[in-house]
Amino acid sequence: MRKFLVAAAIAGSVASGLALAPGAQASVDTSSSAGFWGPYFSSNGGKAYAKGRTFKDNGYVHTTWSGKEKFGGDKKYGYVWFEYYKGGSWHKFYRHWNGSGGDSWKAKGIKKMYTYTCWGKKPNHYCGSKHRIY
Repeated sequence: MRKFLVAAAIAGSVASGLALAPGAQASVDTSSSAGFWGPYFSSNGGKAYAKGRTFKDNGYVHTTWSGKEKFGGDKKYGYVWFEYYKGGSWHKFYRHWNGSGGDSWKAKGIKKMYTYTCWGKKPNHYCGSKHRIY
């Protein structure tokens, strides 16, 4: 935990130094974040949401997520989608849950990753907006 806090402090001080350097502002990617993310909601009044954490360690990008949906047991599910860029192409998959759920996964070579949350009888119904998480 201490190593993580030290790394976060160093990253913050480096980012502050870059922000003050002339011309460096254009090179900072503000749409990307690493660390904790969410909750990100489905588009139908927040009947489902997912949140999690994404970080890189030893060449792997790790993602841990949890989700809730308000109507467990009614044959409608919450879905969390992950889209990531690896090896020159985009890959996409989802995980679903009824009531609440969660899981983790990791992969090497990921350059970008996005997530969004959906809710309903099918994986692509009532999807919320897409967010970059790595």
